[in-house]
Amino acid sequence: MFVSTNTCDGKGECIKQCPTKAIRLINGKALSCLTCGLCYKNCPSNAIFINSYGGYVVDRAKCSGCGMCMYNCPIDNIKIEDGIVYGICSRCGVCEEACPSNSRIDSFRLTEEKQLEFIKSLSNALPTYKGVPHKPSETTEVTRSYFTTDYDRCIYCGRCEKYCPTGTIQVTLDRDEGICSDCGLCSDVCPNGAMNKNHIVNKSTCTLCLNCLKACPHNAISIGKFKINVNHINQKPEGSIISCINCGLCASLSENDSLRYEDSKLRYDPTEDIGENIPKAHKIAIDSCPVATLKEDDEMLLVNEITGEEQNTLAGFCVSCGNCVKVCENDARLFKVATWDGSITDECISCGICCEVCPKEAITLHRGTISVDLDKCILCENCGVYCPVNAIPRTTMHKKEIVDGFCFIEQQLCMHCGLCYDICPYDAINKNNGKFEVDEDKCKYCGACKNACPANAFMFERNFKDSIEEI
Repeated sequence: MFVSTNTCDGKGECIKQCPTKAIRLINGKALSCLTCGLCYKNCPSNAIFINSYGGYVVDRAKCSGCGMCMYNCPIDNIKIEDGIVYGICSRCGVCEEACPSNSRIDSFRLTEEKQLEFIKSLSNALPTYKGVPHKPSETTEVTRSYFTTDYDRCIYCGRCEKYCPTGTIQVTLDRDEGICSDCGLCSDVCPNGAMNKNHIVNKSTCTLCLNCLKACPHNAISIGKFKINVNHINQKPEGSIISCINCGLCASLSENDSLRYEDSKLRYDPTEDIGENIPKAHKIAIDSCPVATLKEDDEMLLVNEITGEEQNTLAGFCVSCGNCVKVCENDARLFKVATWDGSITDECISCGICCEVCPKEAITLHRGTISVDLDKCILCENCGVYCPVNAIPRTTMHKKEIVDGFCFIEQQLCMHCGLCYDICPYDAINKNNGKFEVDEDKCKYCGACKNACPANAFMFERNFKDSIEEI
């Protein structure tokens, strides 16, 4: 909720700007919706929902106008005018910006105790205080241990990928096929040590067993006239490397007990994949992976004891063995501890995608920024992977990119408040004869307009694709 301090002079600028008429003057001070959620809990049509800002929005397409929200409002703030529900705060924050005396403040900055003291001072008998939004605990940062890559040292040779026992490392080298990547696998498999680390062959010890030719992942080794040849060029390598970030999200969302996250390490026992819905359980875990490394292992199959059918096992998760660090000849793989205090950059466009994709519901949207409940956050980086402007930090090259979508304003539902027009970072909302319309040529489908709308007047969808982006 937004509250007014004692400096409120009662001029009512916040009242004029509030799109949902959720503010009124009492004893010369601005009083607004408490966002306690009683209207939401008592709506028989499920026409009220919680938006990304932590406020409440009436879906006018579902609203029957029965008035249950009005009758249950503890401060008698909700009214129905011409069949439209007013008085419910969507937490858009316009009131705070409009106040000339800076008397309106966001209660997220207050402790829960101060919020309750304020509510009690209104002398209203609230049935419960549990719905009142409150400031997160005193946790100052969240941490996660993981194996990662020093991108300045990495040559994208793929050596770590080949030696990863679970296939969680995915390396892409931007180089034509048939050129050596300096992975050193040829030297590893040479039984006589005839191939050194510089890919020079000792003819006197080479037996032409062709182990090197078979092991080369890029077909850069050939034989001719009883001689081994390596196609090697001195060129700065470019590419990408993605690996499991060890967040444990897959284990927490998996519907069976085969994948566990214990002592900050992932452990998998395929014999625990028992039941008839194993494919579904696997899909949930795979779809939840923020970096898209988790997958089914087509090479390892087990017989389901209940169905009697062969089923795939899981692969692509880090077991923290550290083998990638041991085999990397460029010291590019390393063990690190990631930390985040919830802060983001000023690039935030209030699109709300981070709130939508957070699997732990740890993020609340504000105008131009977010607040993060660090007690809930597990540093899965889903928010950073999806953030279209890179305002949220991430440690992985994996990225989600908006490719297309649909955005349309339903004029019969629109309240013509102009919040979408004001918040759109791409100037894609046009105002024509008092109506607001979406310019499809400019729209990037970020969703800032949709999340700010207090009337749920947007028909909106967007599609993402996997991408790679340097950090």
